[in-house]
Amino acid sequence: MSRQSDSSSISTKVRTEHDFLGEVEVPADRLFGAETQRAVENFPITGIPLSKMPELIKALAWIKLAAAQTNLDARDLSREKADAIMVACREILSGEHHGEFCIDVIQGGAGTSTNMNANEVIANRALELMGHRRGEYEQLHPKDDINKCQSANDVYATAIRLTIVQLNVKLNAATRKCVKAFERKAREFKHVMKLGRTQMQDAVPMSVGQEMQAFADSLGEDIDRIEEMQKLFLETNLGGSAIGTAVGVSPYYLENIVGNLAKVCGLPVTSSANRIEASWDTGIFVYYSGLLKRLATKLGKISNDLRLLSSGPLGGIGELKLPQRQPGSSIMPGKINPVIPEVMNQICYRVFGADTTVTFAAEAGQLQLNAMEPVIIWSLHDSCTSLISGMNTLVENCINGIEVDEARTAELLNASTARVTSLMPIIGYSAATEVARNIIENRETLAQSLRRVVPLKADCLIAELDL
Repeated sequence: MSRQSDSSSISTKVRTEHDFLGEVEVPADRLFGAETQRAVENFPITGIPLSKMPELIKALAWIKLAAAQTNLDARDLSREKADAIMVACREILSGEHHGEFCIDVIQGGAGTSTNMNANEVIANRALELMGHRRGEYEQLHPKDDINKCQSANDVYATAIRLTIVQLNVKLNAATRKCVKAFERKAREFKHVMKLGRTQMQDAVPMSVGQEMQAFADSLGEDIDRIEEMQKLFLETNLGGSAIGTAVGVSPYYLENIVGNLAKVCGLPVTSSANRIEASWDTGIFVYYSGLLKRLATKLGKISNDLRLLSSGPLGGIGELKLPQRQPGSSIMPGKINPVIPEVMNQICYRVFGADTTVTFAAEAGQLQLNAMEPVIIWSLHDSCTSLISGMNTLVENCINGIEVDEARTAELLNASTARVTSLMPIIGYSAATEVARNIIENRETLAQSLRRVVPLKADCLIAELDL
């Protein structure tokens, strides 16, 4: 039997389990149980299973492992059961059984189905370890033992926060990688002067290095924000049970579960000051979604600039030469498209849409619980993982290989009005305007226009500007 089965596998054998609604036939070779099977049938939504969020599965295993240890210490769980549960959890943490988490990422029930998926997988694996058959819940029960002193409302709420904590580390690393790549290009091209532009029009001179450093600094500003977010997601309502009032939770468990979770996952997890508020307040996810949108906005702008600056290569700006990744047309010979910035742009559009989803979902919670948490965590997971992958491919397949056409940058700079602005304090605004007009309308060079407008100062200015 494969421990890495997934929901698409076909089994001709079934076992019959029972839940509150009656009998359910479950594939005999699967670790999940009745409630997971119902959820699989109820939510054929995206076709994307929970296993596509390994960070969430890892977080659930951390919580269930910590709960088993706490209930053992409280003498509310036998050593045999606790040991089997903890071994099953550690197997999941090592990457096993993830294919058993097969419910769709978009689901009703405020994460109850996800919590039960974890409870059933852990219970059936623990039963095997104890020498029993799957489904023999009289020996070890998904709810009475795996879910002891817990509710989906504190387990799932904690798990999705710890999911963001794991993703945030990767997002930080990817952003730093992108910043460093632009900083390297800034140093490489600091000597290359070019035309700066505002509102798509010629403005003033700058260096390619300055342009690249501005990209780096813009993204670098978000690294501090990313790091600040980490501690905010480490506050948990775990122990609060259904609505934060700790109904059905032993005093020992309430006192020790968060500390044990911190030991298990190696993160400084703390208890929320108000577990009731923490059970329904999803404002932190809106905040984080806004950070992702801010980062995506910057990455989209930078990608737009890379596409513009590399446009052509003969009929456009053509200052930058991006790595040629693939042929750009099935009919136009020689056409190479800026496919890496293009894919980064498309990722950014998805992040913008996901931010709207998170906003509506966070607002839609009623009373003591937000039932829309599944779409919140899936939206954030999709945005975060896409941005991480996008930045990594932007660095590896585009930024690292950027080259500058120095002849083209000089040509465009020298043919523009960009240097006229620096002459205004010397020759005055009216004369500078006349110089610019000659360049634009008569296609004169700057030197030619200076000799026409300010002949007495022209030679000195030409020498100073090295024209």
